[in-house]
Amino acid sequence: MSFSSCCLKAFEWSGTPIGKAGKLGDNDAYITGDNADVAILIVHDILGWTFPNSRLIADHFAREANATVYLPDFFAGEIVDPVPVLAGDFSKVDLPAFGMRHGRHIREAEIFAAAKALRAKYKKVGAIGYCYGGWAVFRLGAKEHNPPLVDCISTGHPSLLSTKDIDEVAVPVQILAPEYDPTYTAEIKAHTFATIPTLGIEFDYRHFPGVEHGGLVRGNEQKPGERLAMARAKNAAVGWFNQFLHEL
Repeated sequence: MSFSSCCLKAFEWSGTPIGKAGKLGDNDAYITGDNADVAILIVHDILGWTFPNSRLIADHFAREANATVYLPDFFAGEIVDPVPVLAGDFSKVDLPAFGMRHGRHIREAEIFAAAKALRAKYKKVGAIGYCYGGWAVFRLGAKEHNPPLVDCISTGHPSLLSTKDIDEVAVPVQILAPEYDPTYTAEIKAHTFATIPTLGIEFDYRHFPGVEHGGLVRGNEQKPGERLAMARAKNAAVGWFNQFLHEL
């Protein structure tokens, strides 16, 4: 498992999160919204569950997709300091060591447990993962879960995704893809297009020209085009969740 410095390019959004800290199973979680029937699970990127941008996105989903949204801590309390990252200094983050502590094989079980807890409580459950969370939501949507853990998934600039993850997905999939993304490689992208349309599930792919990996959550809102891409990606995910988590 490896990370690159592009995963850490970040500029904090304006605004104040309005949710509260609570629990989802054994995990601390940011919780926002109050729908008793519909939940959305966010699997965060490397900046974790406390990063304001991620919490603001959760608030948007709660309001606009009419859901109770959970953003749990899947890094066992470890917080990557956003201050040097916001300043463009990646030297203070040991990416290889971080990857060893939070590899797929280490965190998968607790991510599954979080989804199971939501499935036991809510009638409909969606999941979205950004960067690090990309592989996780594909695993949540895998055919091995019967009944399914989630009703649909979405992911923005997914990382650590394997061809096997793509082969085994069994719920509606949305991918929010910046044009420039070394973690969602050309090979994985080609496999996505060759495979998912054959699986009998709905598939939505949104391409964001000129946008780099990380831009849909952590991009510079002053950079031309990037703030608009963030808003459109959020709107696309809201539409996806409204389609699959609410009765027509």
